[in-house]
Formats: sequence, C-alpha cells, structure tokens
Amino acid sequence: MIEMIKVTKRYPPDVTALDDISVSIASGEMFFLIGRSGAGKTTLLKLLCNMERPTNGLIEIAGMNIHQVTGNKLAKLRQKVGVAYQDFRLLTDRTVAENIAISMEVSYKKPELIRTRVKSLLAQLQLEDKHDKLTGDLSRGEQQRIALARAVANSPSLILVDEPTGNLDATSTAQVMELLSRSHNAGATIVIATHDESIYRHSSHRIMEINNGRISSLTKGDGQGWPNAAGAKDGGSGNDLGWPKAAGATDGGSGDAI
Repeated sequence: MIEMIKVTKRYPPDVTALDDISVSIASGEMFFLIGRSGAGKTTLLKLLCNMERPTNGLIEIAGMNIHQVTGNKLAKLRQKVGVAYQDFRLLTDRTVAENIAISMEVSYKKPELIRTRVKSLLAQLQLEDKHDKLTGDLSRGEQQRIALARAVANSPSLILVDEPTGNLDATSTAQVMELLSRSHNAGATIVIATHDESIYRHSSHRIMEINNGRISSLTKGDGQGWPNAAGAKDGGSGNDLGWPKAAGATDGGSGDAI
C-alpha cells in the first residue's frame, strides 16, 4: 500500500525534518508512528497525503508515485485517503453533519446514504445531539472526534490520523479507537501518529519511532489487549486493538473500504 524509499524532507534555511526514511506499510495494516514533539511525525503524514513534497526520495501509494499523479488520477486518489488533522481543519461556520458529509458529497454518494452514515458515525461517538450544531461551538474534544468522523466517513482505503486522542478522556479515547478499529477491520490501511502510549502499547500492530527525523526503532505492541470492566480480555467486539467497547457505543458499521 505505502512505500517510502530514502525519503528526506528539508525546510529552509537548514532544517531536516525527515532524513533517509525507508519503510513499507502493507495494505490493510494499522501502523503507529511515535516520537517526541518535533521528531517528524506530522511531516511524514503531510508527505503521505500530498500536502508537501519530499526533498529527496520516493513515495508510492497503491503503486503510484503520489507526487507525480495529476488530474483525474489525483482526484480519485484523494477520494481514497481520509485525513484527521491535529488542528482539525473543520468548517466552523457549518454544522457537524455538513462537515462529516463533505467527503461523501464530493464522491457523489446518494443523499440518503450520506444521512444514514452521518447519523451512524455520530452514534458511535455518542455525539448524536451535536448533529445540527455549528462545529465552531463545540469543545476541542468534540471537534477532534468530528474531525475523525469526517476522515472515515467515505470509507477510504487509507486513513491518516494525527494525534487522535490528544484532547480526550479515557471514555472518548475508547470510542475513537473502536471507530478506527472498525475501519481497519473493514480493510482500511491506517497510520496513526501519537504521543499516547495507551493506544498502542497493548496492540499487536507495528510501531515506528522517529527521533530527530530518523527511524530509531520498528517494533510491535505486546499484543496483550486491554482488560474489560470485569478484568477479562476483550474477545468479541471485533476490536483488534484490544480496547474494550466504549460504554453506550453503537455498532454502526463503517462500510467497506474502497
């Protein structure tokens, strides 16, 4: 799905954000990207979603050099990528429902399907009462969850997530990870940049640490999973992260990955 070969990114006058990064991420993989602030995690995500171009090196997604794709091919590729930004990038003068619906509207999904999908995502995040609220009137934690809902709404084949739990309590964090796990189980490739050790240390997924713009380690979580409320391991929710299903969450279904 993703191939990065000797990728370097420099900013003027002499700042090296990423240095000689080579990594392969398989289709359908959930992949965690960790490191201190300023290590290069966000820069890597910006390169993957074509917001910025590498100074050197090659980046391919689904066999295409994403920095050479243009026209209709680029438009189709963008429809297959969902991004949840660290600064949210919501349209604050639009409602929650309108923000989540955007990616589906540009893909010409049927209005009835869009309405159903929006309601399902809000139910999974326990934000049903925010459907008609302006996103500018929400708390930062609520905005963060809406940004994630927008990223997964169109069932993209690649989901890039920057610090998805930075403003969330434990319950909201569980809801977010349950939502991402559903998308992963539906076939999506997911790359998550995070400082939050709690969301990856007990998973069975690969974890790449970046330090000063270079790969310092590539490991896996311990695979223990998270205990549920009764102290037993969670085995029936389809949640491959090991997270317990969030209290009150509904199983809305994330749709098939493209």
